[in-house]
Amino acid sequence: MSENELFYAPKNGYLRISDAEKQAMDAYCKNYMAFMDAAKMEREAVAETVRQAKAAGFVPFEPGMELKAGDKIYQVNRNKSVIFAVIGRQDLSHGAHITASHIDSPRLDLKPNPLYEDDEIALFKTHYYGGVKKYQWPTVPLALHGVVALKSGEVIPVCIGEAEDDPIFYVTDLLIHLASDQMKKSLAEGVTGEQLNVVLGSVPAADEEKNPVKLAVLRWLHEKYGITEEDFFSAELTMVPALKAREVGFDRSMIAAYGHDDRVCAYAAFAPLLTMDTPEFTAVCVLADKEEIGSVGVSGMESQAFDTLMEDLCQCQGVALRRCFEKSLCLSTDVTNGFDPTYPEVSDKRNNARLNYGVGLCKYTGSRGKSGASDAAAEVVARVRRMLDEQGVLWQMGELGRIDQGGGGTVAMFMANRNIETLDAGVPVLSMHAPYELVAKLDCYMTMKACKALYESKE
Repeated sequence: MSENELFYAPKNGYLRISDAEKQAMDAYCKNYMAFMDAAKMEREAVAETVRQAKAAGFVPFEPGMELKAGDKIYQVNRNKSVIFAVIGRQDLSHGAHITASHIDSPRLDLKPNPLYEDDEIALFKTHYYGGVKKYQWPTVPLALHGVVALKSGEVIPVCIGEAEDDPIFYVTDLLIHLASDQMKKSLAEGVTGEQLNVVLGSVPAADEEKNPVKLAVLRWLHEKYGITEEDFFSAELTMVPALKAREVGFDRSMIAAYGHDDRVCAYAAFAPLLTMDTPEFTAVCVLADKEEIGSVGVSGMESQAFDTLMEDLCQCQGVALRRCFEKSLCLSTDVTNGFDPTYPEVSDKRNNARLNYGVGLCKYTGSRGKSGASDAAAEVVARVRRMLDEQGVLWQMGELGRIDQGGGGTVAMFMANRNIETLDAGVPVLSMHAPYELVAKLDCYMTMKACKALYESKE
């Protein structure tokens, strides 16, 4: 064999794709950016994907309904997660081809009793969600998203800060002139969770002496949404960056946005289903909630919602669920660490995904000694390599960084726990979990192609 055949010598993806594929990549990423602006929370991601799916012919699944090859169905779980499926020619005894992503992202949730006034400024108390660097959130323009559920049963959607003429919200930071003590603290201690208070207003109600600014805010909320302070107890409200997805660089080769982790992979897994022909094996796309806090709860990947739908599908075909799972293949489509030349010391460059080299495959994730990893079998990795190569998908191997630096997990272990062969695959990200993350267009596109290759695979 020649030297070229023996060595592994990856090339930048832009040196490997055609002009036509670059055009397809740009078109895909334009749609992705529009999705990101429309779906900053899991409820919004569910609503937007369902809207697009219905336009493409998907219908809600009802237990007991007759299904045939080519049918397109979906099922929403608590408006926070959703599963899509396209029925294949082979029955489910031969397994399904599954992608599993999550649509939640780190953010600042409001506490149950959030509204207060201090020195004639109205503020919200927050409880951060997921792994955040707390010092990154002050001085970022914020928007209020979520719902308020009234005792009547009515659910009121809230979105303030996204329209051009909307106000935004703000977490303050200490001025540099008086920050000598703060600057001596570690980054973890410089801003505390209890200091992530959101500024809401400063104009007092003229007819109230006690908490006049708070009263003015409550009156505004009641006038616009019909809610009272007690209604906060049954609300899901959160502060997210009031920033649009934007192209980055002179060459516009990258995208900055809030929530790439993991909506960049969620969209990549979902988009191919919209134009898909009848697959050989049933194609399933799971968009789950709560991954950032352990995939727990009724809408997380640990819940039985996925199992219930799959069992219902299996019963339609007279197949045992366990037989379906043991024959299935899953790509856990979640982001991975992208090599950052500004911080090379935290990554093993030989084993780290890089921007513009394609979808990043991770045999294992987890922390330090692979804690929390599914650790895909070698045969599974080989199968995926073959599948991607056959479809012209650019891919690379990666892991989450130097062993002793830490790590992180995905939903892969929860799929593997179901006896489903699972491999992590996703987009390399810079500034992961920051309010504004960075990805490369080429990697976004190749991750979508990887999901498409899985759905269309005949093995």
